[in-house]
Amino acid sequence: MCAQRIHVPGRTWNRRQVLAMGGSLLAAWPTLEGTVSAAFRRNVGLGDYPFSLGVASGDPTPDGFVLWTRLAPKPLEQDGGMPTENVEVRWTVAHDEAMTKVVAQGTAIATPDMGHSVHVEVPGLDPNRWYFYQFAAAGEVSQKGRARTAPKADDMLDSLKFAFASCQHYESGYFTAYDHMSQEGFDVVSHLGDYIYEREGKEGKLRMHAGPYIDSIGDYRVRHAQYKTDPHLQAAHAMCPWIVTWDDHEFANNYAGEVPEHPKAKRNQDGEYMKRRARAYQAYYENMPLRSAQIPTGPDMQLFRGVKFGRLVDFDVLDTRQYRTDQPCGDGRKAPCDEVYNPEATILGGKQEDWLKRQFENSDSVWNVLAQQVMMGRVDRDSTDKVGYSMDQWPGYEVNRLRMLKFFEQHPEKNPIVLTGDIHCNWANDLQVNCEDVDSPAVAVEFVGTSISSGGDGSQEHDDTPLVLAQNPFVKFNNYERGYVACEIKPKTWTTHYRTVPYVSKAGAPLNTRASFVVEAGKPGLNQA
Repeated sequence: MCAQRIHVPGRTWNRRQVLAMGGSLLAAWPTLEGTVSAAFRRNVGLGDYPFSLGVASGDPTPDGFVLWTRLAPKPLEQDGGMPTENVEVRWTVAHDEAMTKVVAQGTAIATPDMGHSVHVEVPGLDPNRWYFYQFAAAGEVSQKGRARTAPKADDMLDSLKFAFASCQHYESGYFTAYDHMSQEGFDVVSHLGDYIYEREGKEGKLRMHAGPYIDSIGDYRVRHAQYKTDPHLQAAHAMCPWIVTWDDHEFANNYAGEVPEHPKAKRNQDGEYMKRRARAYQAYYENMPLRSAQIPTGPDMQLFRGVKFGRLVDFDVLDTRQYRTDQPCGDGRKAPCDEVYNPEATILGGKQEDWLKRQFENSDSVWNVLAQQVMMGRVDRDSTDKVGYSMDQWPGYEVNRLRMLKFFEQHPEKNPIVLTGDIHCNWANDLQVNCEDVDSPAVAVEFVGTSISSGGDGSQEHDDTPLVLAQNPFVKFNNYERGYVACEIKPKTWTTHYRTVPYVSKAGAPLNTRASFVVEAGKPGLNQA
């Protein structure tokens, strides 16, 4: 939680600027330092930098965005090395990187019960404009970040450049893709889940997870903090606002609503499973640039929401974990079993599905994006009698999947684009109501992005890739390297580039563009660029 005092200041200086100018100017420093709690200054020495986890922004609106940081001078300790007291943190927003043209500033309270995280919803800014921001506490200033407001709701942008990513397993490899992403530069980044992984640390990995299989709120805070200490991830967060959603590993592998999957998650005496979900959800909120509307209530947290960029594009952010029914065909039954076609089965839940349909129907934007987790295309990856797709994906909920595809078919003017993570490989799919009919028209397109590092070093294709492409004509691209997906949205065209790195087992991998596609507004379907 945070309490804010907002005003338009004159000129302010940070401590390091003051020291650089000479000791006679130290009197200017109390503007930033004087309100910080004495307890915090007493317990944290000069060598304990409180902003070890960086800064971030998110969910822009025409008049602002949310700013985030979390005080953690000792990030791998369960309390972050912080005292069990509230701490005042000053934030500043400016037009220039030097932070001399200040447009807003105030204070927020970092509390122990929220992991000393700070979420500041900055109001009153100009639409469609870049800003710089910074925090200060305990005589230290944070790194600087850059954030951009959205355009007015009825304005049409000439273009929007964004990237999406997912699945960043810390032990499996270096986050080199984020280094390239931050150098390429984007207006916004969408993260589609598996921001952290929950398993215990293992010897012999490139970078070992700190701590056990995460269970307590302290465990979750340490794991999030360890990931946040990665410099490339910090740079990507500081580059621009992020729009985030989770998948399963932020809590428990392949979980479905209130149904645990992993054996260690099945400790459900006295409701322990849902208590653990509450801890996972709280830690996720604490460590992400999310608004107060997303503050969890126990094991519940409404993460689905809309983020609008004028009349160019609407991002509808989905949660395909919290509300879904259990995956079908369990207990060793052959898939696909009858449960796949259960009309009551849902991956979205009724409330979220109704909300999504209303979002589409009420949208006046050229493009409407589903920022979500698991693959919607029903890809058969096997030439035998075994099923080739996962029951954890949309095809495991076939009635729900077809209902959404038919909804897309009824609203071609909305230009639906599905963004997907989860499966550690790249796909570009034409989405058809009847994917078994080669000539069935596309009703939407799906861009599936590979992992940042999960799965370790990848490859351009698997041995079965030619067979997969032959059996699934609606699949236009398949790749197994690591990386991210870069997109440029314009009123008439959407262009997507699959950026990949050849390895993550060592630092410094080069960046490649393996495929590029164009979608024309009003003409569903992929075209090679």
